[in-house]
Order: sequence, then structure tokens, then C-alpha cells
Amino acid sequence: MIPERQNILGIIPARGGSKGIPRKNIRPLNSRPLIYYSIQAAQESKLLTHWIVSTEDTEINRIAETLGAKVVPRPGFLAMDETPMLPVIQHTISSLPHNFDTVFILQPTCPLRTGNDIDGAIRTHIQCASDSVVSVYRVEDTHPGRMYRIEKGNLKPYASELISLNRQDLPHVYHRNGALYGTRTDIVMDGSLYGNTIVPYIMPRERSLNIDDPFDWQMAECILKQESRDASHSKR
Repeated sequence: MIPERQNILGIIPARGGSKGIPRKNIRPLNSRPLIYYSIQAAQESKLLTHWIVSTEDTEINRIAETLGAKVVPRPGFLAMDETPMLPVIQHTISSLPHNFDTVFILQPTCPLRTGNDIDGAIRTHIQCASDSVVSVYRVEDTHPGRMYRIEKGNLKPYASELISLNRQDLPHVYHRNGALYGTRTDIVMDGSLYGNTIVPYIMPRERSLNIDDPFDWQMAECILKQESRDASHSKR
């Protein structure tokens, strides 16, 4: 249960351009457009009061509406490679007639995020009375204590004070997974995506994949196909 009911907006930002994987947001992933998975998660959420797709692309607009989404048209100057996220979110909020307490960014590149994850992050944000909440996962193999930099051809420990520790003795560190960013709307409109108090919503590594390149895409394809096979077998 959450301590109070809030008006919470989910925004799925989906522009048409993509350098690493062309037309990524509507490219078929396990036979469905990538954006489908974020739309599905928003539909499954019980605590989002509204959710919307922001795009400048007519094909993304059409596909999103076919999947049951409402769309806020985005001007082209807010869909460039160098466009930061903040003005995109501010534009979407300003385009809607409702007032919202909190806004959540649901990036399409995180197809393994679920509706339960969204609701868990919302609960964490409200219960902690934080400015924002950010989804993370615990780092293990890529821990800073196992990382090096190269100086004049030689390996140098990135965190020399940790290099001699056994894996189980390393302090816990966390990495943003890109799946969920939730912030009080007044803070966003004042010019920040985070504010001062940021609390974590910890997700398992297996749901923390953020698609940035073709290798990530192949990983997501394998995971989703296996989930489909498991679901099919469970129905038999």
C-alpha cells in the first residue's frame, strides 16, 4: 500500500532517430516493436494515473496509438541527437491539461522493466518523500575494485584501495540501469531531473538490460524468446 494517492504521469520518450540501431524504437524485438514493451509495462502499472508517448515521428505515433497509447507530438528541435531529456519532459508536461505530483520516465530501451517495477519505484518514492527515485542494479563483475585504467601502456588500478579485497568483501556499488527515473513535477519544471534527495529502486540484473548497441539487442532477443518459451510451456 502507498501512504497517499498521487497523480503520477509516465512518459515514454521515443524519437525516430537512432545512430546505433536505426529506427530502434519500432524495430521488431521478439516479433514486437521495441516500444511495445514499455507500453505494456505502463498498461500493467496500477499506480500510474496517466501515461503518454512523446514522439516527433509519424510512424512511431501510429504504432504507439495502435498499441493503445496516447501520444503528445514533439517538435523536431526536441528530437535531435544532442537534445537532453529535461526539455523533452518539460514539453510533455506542459502539453497536458492535468496537474501531476510526479513524473516517471520510461525509456523504450529497457524492455525487461515490468509494471511491478514501475509500481515498486512509485511506492519507494512516496514512502521516502524523496525528490526523485532512480532504478539501479548491484554491480558485481564490473565492480570498480576490479577495474583498471591504462597509463603509458601500463595497467593501473582504478580504485587502488579495493584491489586486494576478495569479491565478497567489496563494498556494494550500484549502476543506473535506465529503466526508471521518477521526479517531483515541480522539480522538473524548475530545471532538474533529480533534485537533491535521490533514492534507489534496486532491480535485479536480469531485468536491467538497457539496449544501446546490437549486442544488447541480441541479449534482449534471447531473454524475451526464452521468456516466451517458458510461458508457453507453463500453459501446457
